[in-house]
Amino acid sequence: MKFTSTRLVASDIKSMVAFYELVTGCRADWLAPVFAEIVTPGATLAIGSVETVAIFKEGSAEPGANRTAILEFMVSDVDADFARLKDQVEVVHEPKDLPWGNRTVQFADPEGTRVALYTPVTEAARRRLSDR
Repeated sequence: MKFTSTRLVASDIKSMVAFYELVTGCRADWLAPVFAEIVTPGATLAIGSVETVAIFKEGSAEPGANRTAILEFMVSDVDADFARLKDQVEVVHEPKDLPWGNRTVQFADPEGTRVALYTPVTEAARRRLSDR
């Protein structure tokens, strides 16, 4: 099994796609007016409008309701990315070092999902994450 994608359901797909294009620096591939993908080297972030939920099962997903997941992107310099984004997106917390060896910053996307950018800063963290 290979984990390849996370899908977000958005009430405003255009603002969500614009946010993730800004954060990742990647252009979205619009596969349909109600569905876009942002392909990164590690995985794909899929964004579907609320209308796409009915394709699977009406009411099975709800935009803006996530309070359990944090989307994480490994970056080469978390402080540089914080400086680039801090005035353009909602900051949840400024860069800080975590006990497991990462330096991280956290933002909120337009519908409230937490998005973390992190850089491994200890040797152990760099070794652990070197193949990702």
